[in-house]
Amino acid sequence: MKVLFRKIKRANKIAFTIYILSLLMFIASYTYFVISLFKLEGIETLIRGIVIGLLFLWLIIYFLFGLSTLVTKKIKKFLILTFIHLLLFGGMLFVSVVINRLYSKLEMFTNQDVTLYTTNLIALKNTELTSSSKLGMISNNEDIEGYILANTLRNKENLSQEVEYFDDYYSMLNALYNKEIDATFVSSNYVILFSSEESYANIEEETKVLYDYSEEMKTKTITNSNKKLTEPFTVLLMGVDSEKDGLNANAAFNGDTLMLITFNPTTLNATMLSIPRDTFVPIACNNNRSHKINSSAAYGTECVINTIQNLVDVEIDYYAKINFNGVIDLVNAIGGIDVDVEEPDYKPYAKRYGEGKLCEEDSYRNRSNMVCMDIGMQHLNGEQALAYARNRHGFLESDLARNRHQQQIVEALAKKLMSVSSFSDFEKLLDAIGKNIATNLSTTQILSFYQTLKNMLVQSLHGNDFINIQKMYLEVYNQSVLMSGMRLSALGYYDNSLTKIKEAMNVNLGLKEEEMVKTFSYDYNEEYTSPIIGKGITSGTKGATVPNFVGSTVRYAEDWANNNNVTLTTAFSCSDGIPGLIGSQSVSAGMLAKTVSSITIYVNQVCDANTNTNDNNTTDNNNNQNNSDDNNTDNNDNSGIDPIIPGGPTIDKPGDNSNNEGNGNDSNNGDNNEGDDKPPVTIPGMPEEDEN
Repeated sequence: MKVLFRKIKRANKIAFTIYILSLLMFIASYTYFVISLFKLEGIETLIRGIVIGLLFLWLIIYFLFGLSTLVTKKIKKFLILTFIHLLLFGGMLFVSVVINRLYSKLEMFTNQDVTLYTTNLIALKNTELTSSSKLGMISNNEDIEGYILANTLRNKENLSQEVEYFDDYYSMLNALYNKEIDATFVSSNYVILFSSEESYANIEEETKVLYDYSEEMKTKTITNSNKKLTEPFTVLLMGVDSEKDGLNANAAFNGDTLMLITFNPTTLNATMLSIPRDTFVPIACNNNRSHKINSSAAYGTECVINTIQNLVDVEIDYYAKINFNGVIDLVNAIGGIDVDVEEPDYKPYAKRYGEGKLCEEDSYRNRSNMVCMDIGMQHLNGEQALAYARNRHGFLESDLARNRHQQQIVEALAKKLMSVSSFSDFEKLLDAIGKNIATNLSTTQILSFYQTLKNMLVQSLHGNDFINIQKMYLEVYNQSVLMSGMRLSALGYYDNSLTKIKEAMNVNLGLKEEEMVKTFSYDYNEEYTSPIIGKGITSGTKGATVPNFVGSTVRYAEDWANNNNVTLTTAFSCSDGIPGLIGSQSVSAGMLAKTVSSITIYVNQVCDANTNTNDNNTTDNNNNQNNSDDNNTDNNDNSGIDPIIPGGPTIDKPGDNSNNEGNGNDSNNGDNNEGDDKPPVTIPGMPEEDEN
């Protein structure tokens, strides 16, 4: 040993210094490299282990042989050895930096420990807040923006006015518009949340913000799935349609885009279901009161997830809340996508923009700068992809057509993402989605998807589809409902269509055995297309609707009211109709019965010129109904079901009492036919016909 030390002392001092520094640098880089590789949990574990082992072996080799060349003064060999050593050092350092950069970008949208919540106190533009004013507040004490922060704001601003509590936001806004309250607490996203309803289409111009209060709070854990992405899973995509780039951290959002996907990594099969925003379902966080499914978004992500889980009877493992305005950056980052642009079928739209064209407002909702594209297979840039995903005004099916477009965009994105091969492109991709997505997936769970991605690439290289996507379609029908004093047009769904969708989801998740198809017919003269699950199935029970009582007896109306737990009020009205029979009714025929709490029927009565029609006798049939919230709403809805054209249904705006009770419904107003024939689907939000 003493001999070795003497030889080392005689060695070239500069070479020995380089040797020591190279060793220390390599050890530091190696440590950093090993820590970085351990972050890639589930990715090529064997290869990572071999690389770590080989580099450690090289460290030992360099330590021994480098020292040997120094002692024996073989400087040339030492320099060659050190050069290789430094190359490995640089390679490890570069790979470590790349791994950590990508990992940090993944963590940017997976580790969101804090969420910014904001509540606003709003009033109508011409309203001034005084000490005698009445404030509206949501009654759910777990609602962060509508209750918790609202009370904090009250204390902060010393708002001592009387408070009236409401079970849901729509009845609260209805009270605001009817001036039953002077101001109300809502999420700062209230314009996005409610402007899609025709009654509140101009809510931004009609209201003003009196006070606001924001607070960062710990993000609530919504689901705790421990699944890795190597086993079948479900993910709910929730679109946030915003004019701004970046995702607002508020829990409340507009639920216009809801897409449920199941994926089986073993079979590489996915199912994709877009849920129409106006689907009428029980809202989980609002005591299961039924409303349009997009209204659940006003209560936050957890409410949407629980509501959809109850609808489809499938547990949702993961969610991703996506700002669709970020689609622009995402599509541009991967060089555009190829989409078969659907031809608009609404004639006034085609007349306005020209045959063979599809046009939509730009990403800032600027109508003076329309984004247009040709129909057919097109290569779309980011702005065009967003415009196509948003477009519904050019189609008779409106929101259902928009759902199809969004599915096309998702499918095209999935295919194009498989072509990303360079680090710079992948980094651009992460930059594009990082600020526009929020998810409960952990970074480790995302990395576990690597093996599945590799299998997809292998399939693609062999000329096969890298993934098989089964599209689903929930058959719906137009359904009038009475909600919060307003007549709204929602969508009912066919039970058997939903049942077929549930079965396919459970099969794909491995929860149910697939039934073998024993017979199959195919016409070789026709191009085969994969069937859309649930489409065309228009059978199953439908919700009971209010019948047309005109021309019927009072006893018939009483029996129906008793069976449907509706309070019936009978009044008499002078009429040329058959005395004793019903001449008109306050609630339109065809209205969903479970949304109606009370109805007034007007019985024909022969009157002479001296009869005072204001002194009509009335009788009440309470039908054990303790709750009559809708008693004051019937005046708004007595003219039967209005004709609905592609401009959307007629919706009574809160506070509009232009129709007086007792005007009557003619005998053509709706029916209670619950047969299996599918009625024409009329979708809320259709474009209006040009007067010309």
